[in-house]
Amino acid sequence: MTPFLEGIILGITLAVLLGPALFALVQTSIHRGFRAGMRLAFGIFLSDLTLVFLSFIGALQIVSTGNNRLIFGIIAGFILIVYGIFTFYKTTKLNGNGHPENTNKVSWFTLIAKGYFLNIANPFVWLFWMSVTVGVTSSYGDNTQQSVSFFAGALLTVFTTDLVKAYIAKRIKTLLNTTNIKHINRVVGILLFGFGVVMMVRALMIKYPLFGYSW
Repeated sequence: MTPFLEGIILGITLAVLLGPALFALVQTSIHRGFRAGMRLAFGIFLSDLTLVFLSFIGALQIVSTGNNRLIFGIIAGFILIVYGIFTFYKTTKLNGNGHPENTNKVSWFTLIAKGYFLNIANPFVWLFWMSVTVGVTSSYGDNTQQSVSFFAGALLTVFTTDLVKAYIAKRIKTLLNTTNIKHINRVVGILLFGFGVVMMVRALMIKYPLFGYSW
């Protein structure tokens, strides 16, 4: 099996994992359409690419040890909690054509930045790519070409599946009404809030294990 194909398999596995960026991607596609979802997906792709690069140069070890891990975990959790509360109380009304009313235009840069920071704010994404990088380095040694081929397959697969998710979310938009969208916002808000709380608690548990147990 070639490194590129192995990367594709890893990308498919990562694509089915739930996370705050996934919920934001679906919500954005429903509210603003496929193009907006595509830009947010590109931001997620860029953040994954950044983490892979940082993993190779070892910079992520700085934020995954000691007090730094606690600080970054609390900051990331707080950001998700705030975004979750905002999403929970967000209201959307549809016009006669089924499109959201009063949807302010958002620049392409804002959408890309949203995807980038929502994904990179998840410390478990850091740990995932760090672990993968260690495994790839162990498997391929100094063969940089094979390592690059592996990560190219993984990252392109994740990006492609994110585009598919955005397209599907956009297609089901016609089946939604104001009440359904309100429920979706609340579910996404609760999930984001929950992710934020879990991140903060786990960061604290790693630093200060309760009864000798660390999550």
